[in-house]
Amino acid sequence: MYTAESALMLDCGATALGSLKRGGFSPGAIDAILISHLHGDHFAGLPFLFLDYCYSDLRTRPLLIAGPPGIEEKTWVLFKAAYRDLASRPLPFKLEFLEMVPDKKIQVGSSMVTPFRVPHQEEEISLGFSIIINGRKVLYSGDTGWTEALVTHSQEADLFICECSFFETRLPYHLDYPQLVENRKRFGAKRIILTHLGREVLARREEIDLEMATDGMIIEI
Repeated sequence: MYTAESALMLDCGATALGSLKRGGFSPGAIDAILISHLHGDHFAGLPFLFLDYCYSDLRTRPLLIAGPPGIEEKTWVLFKAAYRDLASRPLPFKLEFLEMVPDKKIQVGSSMVTPFRVPHQEEEISLGFSIIINGRKVLYSGDTGWTEALVTHSQEADLFICECSFFETRLPYHLDYPQLVENRKRFGAKRIILTHLGREVLARREEIDLEMATDGMIIEI
C-alpha cells in the first residue's frame, strides 16, 4: 500500500521479493510490514527481503515489522535458518518489531491499524486488519474461516481484500466462494477483491462474479 508519505506491506510470503521487482516496485520503499499470522506463506519472505537490503537495494533506515505474538522470535529463527552467517552479524538497518493485540489500534507510519482476531489457527493468533490510510479504509482478511468480524469491519470500507481458498470445500479455517456470496449483501465495502485463490476457485473462475486479484495488480483508491 503506497501513499505519498509511506509504503505499507501486507504479509510477506516467500515469493514477495521477486513479485515486487517484477512489478517495478522498490523493496527499499517499504516502511513497515504487517504480518497477519506466522505461517510460511505469509512471512517466510522476510529473510529474502533482509538479504536484498544488505546486498542489493541497500537499506540504512529502520524497518518496522508488526505482527501477532511471537513475531520477533520467529522472524529471527527463520532468518538464522535461512542465512545463519548474515543473521549472526549486525544488520545495516534497524529492525523494529511490534506485537499486535487484537482490537487495540496502533499507528504505523501514516496508517491507523486495527488488528482483529480471525479463526484460522487453533492456538496461535491469526489477524485481520482494518486500516485507515489517507482517509481511506482498507480491510484485509488475512487467512480466516467465517467470522462476523468481517461484516462488522467491512462497513464503509473503500476496499476489502478477502481470502477465498475454496469453492466446493467448506472448512472452519478458510473461506469459500459460496459462503462469500451468501453474505455479499451484508458487506459494506465499496469494492471486494478476492485473494489467496485456491485450486477449486481457479478451476471455476468463470462462475465467479466477484473481482479476483492477479499478480502485479495495481489498485487506486
